[in-house]
Amino acid sequence: MPDNTVRAAYTAVNQLYIDLFGSPTDLDPAHTAFALRHLTEGPVLDLGCGPGRFTKVLTDAGTTTTGIDLVPEFITHARTTYPTLDFELGSLRTLNTPPESVAGILAWFSLIHIPPPELPAVLTEFHRVLRPGGHLVLGFFDTEDEVEEFPHKVIPAYRWPVDELAYLLSIAGFTELERFQHPASADTRRHAALALLRSQEVRRTDLERLSRPGTPQCRR
Repeated sequence: MPDNTVRAAYTAVNQLYIDLFGSPTDLDPAHTAFALRHLTEGPVLDLGCGPGRFTKVLTDAGTTTTGIDLVPEFITHARTTYPTLDFELGSLRTLNTPPESVAGILAWFSLIHIPPPELPAVLTEFHRVLRPGGHLVLGFFDTEDEVEEFPHKVIPAYRWPVDELAYLLSIAGFTELERFQHPASADTRRHAALALLRSQEVRRTDLERLSRPGTPQCRR
C-alpha cells in the first residue's frame, strides 16, 4: 500500500490513535520484554514508531534509539512528549541510513500495511542498514491460513502465518532467534513476534521471485 495512502489514513485518526496507544504503559509487558531481550545494543531504529512509546521504552533501558514514522502528527507528538529523544519523519521503505550502521531494528506492527509482493524489498532495506549480527524484531498479525488481507480499523492490513514470514525473512538474510504467538482474545487479534539475527547474504533470486505479483508467498 503506498506510503501516502497509509499516511493519510493515520493522519485522519491521529489523535484517537495517540489517546489509545500513545503511552509506554499501553504496551503489553510481554511485548516490551520480548523487544528488550533482543535490542540491547544501539543504535536502534524504531520504524513506524507512531507516538514514540517504544522509542521511549528502549531509550529508558539504555539503548540509543531513533524513532521514524510517516505521519507528521505522530512525530510532532513524540518530539513534544519526549523532547530529549530522537525522532525523524520518514519511510521505512527507504531509510536515510548508511549501510551496516545500526545494531538493531524494531518494526512493531509497522509492516502490516505492506502488500506481500512489496515486503521483500523492505526486508532487503532492513538488511542493508543492519550490521552483521544485528537484531531485527517484528510484531505482526498472525494466522493459521495463507497470507491474507483483512479490514484493519484504520486501513486494510495483512496477516502472516509465522512460518511463512520466518521463511521469507530467512531468504532475506535473517536467522530466527525467538518467536512468540498470542491467541485471539475478546479485545485482541491473534498476533505474533519474531526476533532475528542479520546473518547471511540475501538470496536475491528467491526474493525477486516472491516479489512478482500473483506469486504464492513463501511456499517452500
